[in-house]
Amino acid sequence: MRVLVIGGTKYIGRRITEELVRRGDEVMVVHRGGSEPEDWVGVRHLHTDRARFAEAAGDVAAFAPEGVVDTYALTAADAEAVLPHLPAGAALVVLSSMDVYRAFETLHEGRGGEPLPLTEDSALRVGRYPYRGRDLGRDLDLEHYEKIDVEERYLARGATVLRLPMVYGEHDGQRREEFVLRRVRAGRTRIPIGAANWLWTRVYVGDVATAVAAALREPAARGGVFNIGEPVTGTFRDWIEAILDAAGHRAELVTVPEEALPPDLAPTGAVAQHLLVSSERARRVLGWTAGDPGGNIRRSVRWHLDHPPPAQAPTGPAAAERPADPFAADDRALALADAGRAGAAGTAGTVGAGGGEEG
Repeated sequence: MRVLVIGGTKYIGRRITEELVRRGDEVMVVHRGGSEPEDWVGVRHLHTDRARFAEAAGDVAAFAPEGVVDTYALTAADAEAVLPHLPAGAALVVLSSMDVYRAFETLHEGRGGEPLPLTEDSALRVGRYPYRGRDLGRDLDLEHYEKIDVEERYLARGATVLRLPMVYGEHDGQRREEFVLRRVRAGRTRIPIGAANWLWTRVYVGDVATAVAAALREPAARGGVFNIGEPVTGTFRDWIEAILDAAGHRAELVTVPEEALPPDLAPTGAVAQHLLVSSERARRVLGWTAGDPGGNIRRSVRWHLDHPPPAQAPTGPAAAERPADPFAADDRALALADAGRAGAAGTAGTVGAGGGEEG
């Protein structure tokens, strides 16, 4: 199968490209040329910016793709820049996100109420542009980011939409496991957490790639929307324990007052709205199944331990704000928890002694 992959050299797109090549497909990757992997799989490269996709339309037509995968359409403009230049009749697959659901909105409003598990028919967000006005420290057009806009435009062309949860794995630029692994590298034996009850469905990057390959080849998938996620979702505490186990590191998880949690451990706080999704439709229609989570987590953790993030010295105001001890907030939270337990133990001892005397 001849497949055009738009944005296929970094994380999820990279793994999709590798999976398609593994299956024997002829692949052309469209990207800007800034992150071309070395010693990579054999694919054609078409260097162009998405906004100038029309200028590459002749090259795309000459390749005559039977399938197209858009891995990085984030805005309406992103979709509109490429859709007019994709061949009629090609199987189209676009990656979307679980953030389209109303549950994502209620989560950030600090309340719950959305029925679980989330299915493809669950309510979508009422508000649009969820990251407008926010600085996430990434080179994205957050003012216009809206996966609902992307879905609407691709579905109008009969595309298959794959809604992804939190994706972990090798080459993850967001380093989803780093909040634990940085403590592992430092040899920390106690980690402060909150209630850590959040149910947030995850999926391994390699499983996203197999889902894309299945969607390209399944005629019944055209015009459909599919959640892609692991069939069993543990709590956030379970996720932390799985990362520690994969790293071969023992650490006590200590429940601390939530207001004392370090910023990168804030997701361990109690939440009212879970993001638990069902992928039953993908299993039934696409014949797709996720791999073994235990093995996937081990592969991901091992890669991230072998490829730690580069040390970045802060500059400007951030340099003055950076604590000398990167785990000072951990130690403060742990001290509060220890003091609380000591006080509770003392109170219990006093009550116990009085009770004995009364007897």
